[in-house]
Amino acid sequence: MNQQFRQDAIVELVRQCGYMSIEQLTDHFAVTPQTIRRDLNTLADEGRVRRVHGGVGIESSTVNTAYSTRKTLHLEEKERIARCLAQHIPNHSSLFINIGTSNEVIAQALLEHQGLEIITNNLNVAAILQHKEDFTVIIAGGQVRSRDGGIIGEATIDFINQFKVDYGIIGISGIDEDGSLLEFDYQEVRVAQAIIANSRRIYLAADYSKFHRNPVVRQGNLEQLDALFTDRKPPEAIQRLLTQHDVALYIA
Repeated sequence: MNQQFRQDAIVELVRQCGYMSIEQLTDHFAVTPQTIRRDLNTLADEGRVRRVHGGVGIESSTVNTAYSTRKTLHLEEKERIARCLAQHIPNHSSLFINIGTSNEVIAQALLEHQGLEIITNNLNVAAILQHKEDFTVIIAGGQVRSRDGGIIGEATIDFINQFKVDYGIIGISGIDEDGSLLEFDYQEVRVAQAIIANSRRIYLAADYSKFHRNPVVRQGNLEQLDALFTDRKPPEAIQRLLTQHDVALYIA
């Protein structure tokens, strides 16, 4: 593959995946890291991609990737994270599960548990869990977001505020180097904040690509978490914050 074709292919891959590491691109194109770095520098100079630590992104800060695409992105990593997180949820506990494709994979991993009570504002999570006879599944009221089955709005927040549960399982669209947890939709953020306020322990599931995205709405901060579950070591700045705030890190 000549340089021009390879660079065009890199741009297309990044558009599909949101983020690609130098290692992933090196493996994909069977070239040296030096060749990939030269390609990325050229593409960044042309304004076709955005260089980030360890790789390249092309993300908007205002519009999330389509739900149908997110369902398939980093699926193997999400499944590993889900299995790891599920091991830290005891049987017969209560939990919130909010919106997000990672949380839908976590719901699947929880099906081996017994006696859970789950409150969710995610129709897809409810559909996954509904056939488990020893589970109690409660769906929050509110406005259903057609693109992904998320439930949002003031009624949702009021509903969430009626409960106090053992575990809140949340997802996120991006994590800034200052520890900010970032999302695209302010209404979704307000529901997530209610979940955080009404959970005894907060678990965040985030694959490595989330460390390279910069959505515009602030949801919270890493210091509010009890544990972060991911698939690779986070950037050093994030690791320092996790240590500083005594947040457990689990790498699946």
